[in-house]
Amino acid sequence: MLALFAAGLLGCATTPGPVRGTGDLGVVIERATGSIQIVENTRRSSLARVAGLGDLSHAAAVYSRDERYAFVFGRDGGLTKVDLLEARVVARTVQGGNSIGGAISQDGRLVAVANYEPGGIKIFDAGTLALLSEVPSTPGPDGKGAKVVGIADAPGNRFVFSLFEAGEIWIADLSEPRLPRITRFRGIGSQPYDALVTPDGRWYIAGLFGEDGLALIDLWHPERPARRILSGYGRGQEALPVYKMPHLEGWAIAGRYAYLPAIGRHEVLVVDTDSWREIARISVAGQPVFVMARPDGRQVWVNFALPHNDVVQVIDTQTQAVHKTLHPGKAVLHLEFTPRGEAVWISARDDDRVLVYDTASFAQLATLAVEKPSGIFFTARAFRIGL
Repeated sequence: MLALFAAGLLGCATTPGPVRGTGDLGVVIERATGSIQIVENTRRSSLARVAGLGDLSHAAAVYSRDERYAFVFGRDGGLTKVDLLEARVVARTVQGGNSIGGAISQDGRLVAVANYEPGGIKIFDAGTLALLSEVPSTPGPDGKGAKVVGIADAPGNRFVFSLFEAGEIWIADLSEPRLPRITRFRGIGSQPYDALVTPDGRWYIAGLFGEDGLALIDLWHPERPARRILSGYGRGQEALPVYKMPHLEGWAIAGRYAYLPAIGRHEVLVVDTDSWREIARISVAGQPVFVMARPDGRQVWVNFALPHNDVVQVIDTQTQAVHKTLHPGKAVLHLEFTPRGEAVWISARDDDRVLVYDTASFAQLATLAVEKPSGIFFTARAFRIGL
C-alpha cells in the first residue's frame, strides 16, 4: 500500500523547468532606448532585453536581497521593478519629475528614491512599490525643494543623502517606514553633489562642488557634528573647467586608503582613512569620473571626462602609480567588476558595446553589442552596504 501511495505521488509530480541562480546576473542600461539588457558574467553573455523603462539618460539600479529583482531609477522620476529570471517589468511608477538615483534598505523591504524635482525622497514598499512615506527637502534659494543627491543605504534601515542647494546632509531612520525620523547636519559645505558610504557602513563622505573639500559624517556616532576634510586641496592651482561631475558612489576604498577623484583636476587623491588626511596624489590622463577598486583592493581603475573619455587607467595600489593605460572605445561611461574581481566590464557608449577585460593580464575577453550602454550593475551589489 505504501509503495502504491508513493508511486501515485511520483506520478503527480511535474517535470521541473530550467533552473538557474541569480548570483552572476546583472543589467546594462541602454540609455537612449529606455531599455536594459540582462547579462550574466559567467559566460559573459546577454540573456534578454527589457524595454519600457522610460528615460534612462541617467539611470542606476539596486537589487532585492534574493538577487532576483532589479529596481531601476530613471531620469524621468520612474521607478521600475524588473524580474531578472522572467525578463519582464513587474511594477513601475513615475514618482517624481526628475530623479537620479535611489537605494534599498538593509532589510531589503524599502526602496528610497532621491529626487531633483520636487526634491526630497520617497519611500516605497519593495514588494509592491506602494508609497509608504515622503521626506520633503529644505527649500533652496529659489524657494523650491533642494535637489537630493548622494543617497545611500546605511545600517539600521537608514538612508543618508545630501541637499545640493541647502548645503546639508540628512539621515532618515526608517525603522518605522511610515514615520521617518530625520537627523540634519547643517553647514556642511557648499553644494554637496555626490557621496558614498564606506564598506563598513561607518562613514558617509560627500564631495563638495562649490569648494575644494569634502564633508564627513560618522554614522556610528550621528550625535557628532560633520567634519570638513581635504579643505583647499586645489589651493594655489588654477581651476580647470569641469567637463563631467565625478561619481563618488564608485570611490575606491582599498585597505586603509581611499582613492578619490579631484574635481576638475587630472589627479586622484589618496587619503588615509584613519586620519582622513591626504597622503599622496596620483597624476592621471584627465579629469576622473569613476575611481573604482577591484574587490581585493590591489588595483584601482579610473575613467575620464571629455576629451579623454576613451581612456581607462589602472593604478597599482602598492606603488601608487598608473600601471596600465587602456583604450576600450569611445565615451567610456562606467565600469563594473565581477564579484571577485577577475574581470571588469566597461561600457563604451559611442561604440555601442560593452567590453570585458581580464584584470590580471588586461586581455580583452569578450565584446557585447549594447545600444548606447551606460551603467553596468551586477547582482552582487545586493550584499554591499552603500550600493
